[in-house]
This record gives sequence, structure tokens and C-alpha cells, in this order.
Amino acid sequence: MPDPIRLLLVDDQILSRGVLRNGLERERDFRIVAEINRSDDVVAAAKRHRANVALLDTAGPGTASLTVTTELRTLIPECRVVMLTTYGRPIHLRRGLEAGAKGFALKGCPAPQLADAVRRVHLGLRVVDANLAAESLKYSETPLNDEETDTLRAARDGGSVAMMARTLHVSERVIRRRLWSAIGKTGARTRSDAIHIAEHHGWLLD
Repeated sequence: MPDPIRLLLVDDQILSRGVLRNGLERERDFRIVAEINRSDDVVAAAKRHRANVALLDTAGPGTASLTVTTELRTLIPECRVVMLTTYGRPIHLRRGLEAGAKGFALKGCPAPQLADAVRRVHLGLRVVDANLAAESLKYSETPLNDEETDTLRAARDGGSVAMMARTLHVSERVIRRRLWSAIGKTGARTRSDAIHIAEHHGWLLD
């Protein structure tokens, strides 16, 4: 029998990590070599335990999951990443794949489905949950430029135009111009509508 696939589980929620472990440890060709709850411990753990595949919760605390994925791709390319997400936003998929993830799955998907994805990723294939892939086809790249994105993020916090201007170190006139531009590009009618639309499409993610 070939060597088992060595898995590293990364999730800050104990219950969620337990469900993941219980589903995968039943597979005879898997070995869970480590479980950690912070993404900034991933690279060291992957190296120490010689992990083949890291299952990485995209919403966990610590270093951003995208940064960790890029570091693994660069420093330990033999440890491939499967990103797990609760929300199927297309922007998550695009950014995760750009960072170097080889697999993308929804948290809570059936264990056999996830196990199959892990095996295929270990073989060097790229695997994306079918529902996530279908959703990604519905949306284009963000129509907002960086300045408009930053302004909507600031507006999302509920501050006044004056407060946003101070936060972003620009004039109030610039803030108003950016807001009107963002409203037009998103097809919204108000500032709050523009924020809602941009949030829905994942355009305001850091």
C-alpha cells in the first residue's frame, strides 16, 4: 500500500475541526499529522510534519489565508493547499487560486467529496467545488478601481463624508466624487445600495 497522504487541518473552530477530522480520518489512505487553529502557524507546521496537503479555513485568525497559501507555494511547494470557505463568493475563488491554492471546497461538503478532492490535489490536479465554479461564471471582475473600493469600505463603517475624508486623507469633494462613481459603476441608486451590491459580489474584500 502506498504511503498515506499526510494532512494538516487548519481551522480556529474546535467543533468544525472535529467534524473535518472525523470525516477524513476514516479514509485508509489519509493520515492527519497535525491540527492547528491559527493560519500563521501553518508554514512551520507543514514543514515540521511533512504535510502533503493543508486544508485551510479561509476565515481563520492570524496571518491572512491568502498570504499563507502563497508562502506554502513558495517555500514548501510539495504541500498543496485546499481552501475551505463557508461563503461561495466568486472573489474568494479567484484570489485563492491566484495565491496558489490547488483546491477550493465549501465547508460542510460531504466527506467523500472532500476526500476525493484531497486525493486529486495530491496528484497535482486542480479541483474546484462545482457550485463555486458555477457561481464564479455569473460575475465579472470588479468594476471599481482601488480608490472607489477603499471609499466604499470606509462608507461601510457608517462614517460621514468628513470622517471618510480624514480616514483616507483626501478632500470631501474627492470622497463625494468617488461615491458617485461607485454608485454608477455598480448600478446602484444610493450609497448603501452600492455597498450592498459590492459586498454581495465580494468586491470589498481585503
